[in-house]
This record gives sequence, structure tokens and C-alpha cells, in this order.
Amino acid sequence: MRIVIISDAYLPESTLVHAKMLHELAVEYVRRGHDVVVLTPGLSDQKEPLSGSSLEGVEVWRFRCRPTRGVSHHHRAINETLLSWYAFRAIKSAGLDPNFDLCINYSPTIFFGPLVRWFRRHGAFSYLVLRDFFPQWAIDEGLVKEKSPVASYFRFFEHLNYAASDVIAVQSPANVPVFNRMTLPKQYSTEVLYNWTAPVSEVSTGFGKQFIIEHQLAGKFLFFYGGNIGHAQDIPVILRLAKSMASQTDTHFLIVGQGDQYLNIQEEIKEMGLLNVTLAPSISQEEYRSLLTQVDCGVFTLAASHRAHNFPGKVLGYLAAGLPVLGTVNGGNDLIEVVNKSGAGRVSVNGNFKSFEQDARSILNSSESRRSMSEAAENLLQKIFCVEAAADQILKCYKSADVNK
Repeated sequence: MRIVIISDAYLPESTLVHAKMLHELAVEYVRRGHDVVVLTPGLSDQKEPLSGSSLEGVEVWRFRCRPTRGVSHHHRAINETLLSWYAFRAIKSAGLDPNFDLCINYSPTIFFGPLVRWFRRHGAFSYLVLRDFFPQWAIDEGLVKEKSPVASYFRFFEHLNYAASDVIAVQSPANVPVFNRMTLPKQYSTEVLYNWTAPVSEVSTGFGKQFIIEHQLAGKFLFFYGGNIGHAQDIPVILRLAKSMASQTDTHFLIVGQGDQYLNIQEEIKEMGLLNVTLAPSISQEEYRSLLTQVDCGVFTLAASHRAHNFPGKVLGYLAAGLPVLGTVNGGNDLIEVVNKSGAGRVSVNGNFKSFEQDARSILNSSESRRSMSEAAENLLQKIFCVEAAADQILKCYKSADVNK
């Protein structure tokens, strides 16, 4: 079978979690004997409209386009809007075959809808892996006014993305009613597809150990946050936790990542005088896995205003590393029950800071609990979040649709 996976980021250039997730899915399909192409933005200065390469048996098509990260919101919106056109032009100019059996479209971004429609017209079954309700989360955060022309513009492309899909997969059961309220009932075929990860191979500890030495963190209990640093993540709640635990001189908070709030968080750390917080820019996936071997607890946060119930991809990295997890998320998020019931960590509702702080101190003060959580983390990963299960589910959906045809 011929499969195309569309993503706005991919390895090895990107350090984003979903780039790693999609590569793991692509490799799993290659392992099963399928021909897999990943279509992803390249660089604005690459010589040809489309650059081809291979990574672990996966064919990668990088199309020339303007940058969508590290630019202003205005330029990002314009450049992302043009993604489908850039990709279409690149494929046509290279004379490549646009006929695929299965098209897996990862969102965000919302702007690949026109491209997916083109693949569907060439016979592909379209499966949308929907991980974010944009622009809804931006409206919830007050970044975009609900009745504004900007919101209407984004809504148009959002629904174009949905309409181009045969099946839309949200990331947790609680997201199904949220999605249905945002769209017309039964307008789209939906299902739940959890995030996934592949089993961790042997990881080198060299980089992680050196990082700890260079940042003078040896001997500290390390609460670690790794990933996107944006409005939706509510990093300030971690800084508040760090301030409340400042008297614990053997405890430190390490934040590693990138995002449009990085400089603001950097300034806030200075203003609050937080000597127990280290902020560092993003690192490669290999370095990230190495660093996870040197920390003690994986932290994740989601803004209380979120309507969608995200399962942050970083959680999978923590589980794969056997780390206890500490989280605070929006009310009603399935992740609270999934993690707490499994015993892999402690997750509370964002807004109840007392519970968040108590959970952090509980993990810090009990080595026995941490050992138990570590074992539970590995079990939870294999039970729900493995790449084999995700690959099976998508193929089952494709085959079912093929039978119905």
C-alpha cells in the first residue's frame, strides 16, 4: 500500500514531539512492508521546489516554502495559508506521483485541507489526526476575538480541513462531545486515536550527564518540563510551583523547549528571582532522550481555559523514560483519570494550585512512590500509547472504508 503522511514538521530538523511521533508511525508502516512518503515543509532557500531524501526507509519530500516558525503571528498566518499551494506546486514541478491509497494528515496546522482534497481526488482515503482545536484554543486564551474577521478566516480553513477528511481522530474520549459541539452533529465521522510512541531503544546518557554538570544541577531532585513554551501550556504555573518550593534547596526545575512565550518566561524567571529554575532552548530528540535519563519527574501543564482535552505528546516521552509524571490540566481532561488511575503519577485540575503543590511534594518526598510510579508508567505506555496500536487502528479504519466502497 502507498501511504502519504502530511506534517508541518519532521525529523531530523524538528525537535517537536509530533515530528517524532509521525516518524515512528511511518517507520512502523515501512516495517510492515508499505511504501511511505512524508510530505513536509522544507527551507525557503532550498534550490529545488521539492527536495527528496530517505530516513530509516521513509521517503521524505520537503517542499520549498516560507518559514512558519520564528516569525510574527501575521507572517505565520500568511505563510501557513500557502502551505498547500507550495506543496502542490512542488509535487507537480517534480513530476511525482500523487496517487496514494491512504493520506494521514496531522493537525495542527489547519491549512493542509486543499492539499488533502487533491490527494482524495486521486483516490486516497483521508485520515485526519486532530490534536488541537484551532482557532478555538486561541479564542479561549483571548488571543483572537471570537467574532473577528481573523477568527472567521481561521474557521474557514479549519472546516475546509475537516471537510477534506474521511475520518477525524481526536485524541481522547472527552474531545468527542467537544468536537461535536463545535460542528454540526454527525457532520463528520469521528473516532478516538490516542497519541503514541515507539519502544525506547538503548539511550546514551552522555549528553544528559554533561548537561547536568554544565548547568550545575548535580545532586538536585529535578522536576523537568520539555516541549513547547506557548500560551496554551501555562508555564507560569510551573514558576509559581518553583517559587513555593524555593526553600527546598535540593530541588530544581528544569525547563527545556521553544515557543512564542520563551522570552516572556525568561523575563518572568528574572523578575521573580527564581534561582531554582533553569530555562534552556530546545535540543535534538537524541539529546532530549539522554536528558530524560538524568531527571527525576516529568512535568506537563495545560491552560485552565482550554476547552479541548489534550494529551501532550511530552507525556509519552516521560512514560517511555519510566519517569513519574506531575501535571495540571483543564477540568474534564481524560488525562487526569488515565494517569491517576494507572498510578503513573499525579494530575490535578489547573486552578487548584494547592493540589498541584501537594502532588509535587508527595512525589519529591517518597522514593517508594516514585519507584511504583515508574513501573506503572511503563505499563501504561504499553497498554494504551504504543505505535503498533495506532498503526493498527488507522489501517482498520482504511480497510473498513474500502470494504464499504
